[in-house]
Amino acid sequence: MNNNGYRIVVDAGHGGSDPGAVSSNLKEKDLNLQAANYMYNRFKELGVPVAITRDTDKTLTRNERLNTMRNTFGNDPNVIVLSNHINAGGGEGAEVVYSLRNNDTLASMILDEIGNKGQIERKIYQRRLPENPSKDYYYIMRETPNTEAVLIEYGFIDNPRDLTKLQNNLLDYAEGVVKAVTNYIGVPYKAPNELPEETNVYVVQKGDTLYSIARKYNVTVDELKRINNLLSNNLVIGQKIYIPSREEILQEDYTIYTIKPGDTLFSIAKNFNVSVDDIMTLNKLNSMNIVIGERLLIPTNGIEIVGVVDYTIKPGDTLWKIANNCNVSVDDIVKLNKLESTIIFPGQTIKLSEGCAAKQNGNTNIDNENYYIVKRGDTLYSISRMFNTTVNNLINENNLSTNDLFIGQQLKVPRNNYIEYTVQRGDTLYSIANRYNTTPNIIRELNNLTSDLLRVNQVLLLPKTSA
Repeated sequence: MNNNGYRIVVDAGHGGSDPGAVSSNLKEKDLNLQAANYMYNRFKELGVPVAITRDTDKTLTRNERLNTMRNTFGNDPNVIVLSNHINAGGGEGAEVVYSLRNNDTLASMILDEIGNKGQIERKIYQRRLPENPSKDYYYIMRETPNTEAVLIEYGFIDNPRDLTKLQNNLLDYAEGVVKAVTNYIGVPYKAPNELPEETNVYVVQKGDTLYSIARKYNVTVDELKRINNLLSNNLVIGQKIYIPSREEILQEDYTIYTIKPGDTLFSIAKNFNVSVDDIMTLNKLNSMNIVIGERLLIPTNGIEIVGVVDYTIKPGDTLWKIANNCNVSVDDIVKLNKLESTIIFPGQTIKLSEGCAAKQNGNTNIDNENYYIVKRGDTLYSISRMFNTTVNNLINENNLSTNDLFIGQQLKVPRNNYIEYTVQRGDTLYSIANRYNTTPNIIRELNNLTSDLLRVNQVLLLPKTSA
């Protein structure tokens, strides 16, 4: 989408140990975060490059906040900084502060749209530093000298009427900001209900919890967290939650196998290294008769046995290097081979998936850069998110007849949409994710990271389209 070169940095004011203004057990930092997360998700939906200073309740130093504003997209006139705040001091209505270097056009448009959502339009204004009136009062404007920065005050937390509005209508006001900004930068605006609906996606509503959503869709909270890569139970209104199918859930511990001509329970059990009784019990079978085309649940403990080959360990090989190269975990290889330790030695033979073994042997007939090896817990949806594509694209690209996956399976993926990034001194997963408009979870998954520790000169794969 053409965004005329504009990029957005959304700021959630205060956070962590700094609550901001407080009234009636409401804290400014929480309302700021709610508005900022909503705004961030909406800009992404509308195709506008966007970053956020914090997406959880965490303490940010001034430099951490400024680094996101100045470094994610550069200190550039086409970078718009939207700092979300709640006022205090007994007034009523919304205010927008704009920097000394900019005109009032954007600030006026924002205040008008917040007014269209039902809030009183108090004023737009500039504020100068008392000791140096040539400079902006607020550091987010003063120390981002080339950006177009505005500070939005949605209402007064200590005014009873505004307090009620903030509790009930805050996200409507945030939507007004989104509309004003898209109109300002020339991006076609679409309201949330005008966007294409996504299958199996639930949009979080006011009052929702993970527990209530899980109960509504007959899944567990743990399953929702696993499928959506959620690190906590916290939800934000407007957040999208993918609702997994029963088969996707079962893939954590079982493989779904479609019966083929010539199959018997004995041959299937042997291929998957399980017993016939295990298959019969799991599938509630009353006889040994099976039908071509029917599907069976196979207990695998997360390890797919079909499609593996022998691989001979070479000098310099370690389980960690093999796992990292093949995008699986060391634990997967240990379980597959029933190893008693992670120590391996040259000449030892272990079992690996065909794709993994080909990588280790340097098979140039396989375009390794364009393939992803399915690992425990993967679904087509989670892989599509990881590679900035869609489930349908993956199905078509790989000629899949179903959504079923098995561990060790090779999928062709659009890796050309990614770049290599070399870790610099001072980098963290959070700072890199913000700079490249992605998330720490995506970076972890894409690079098979088992911790958040990074080393200088480490090479990471990052989404190119987010940079």
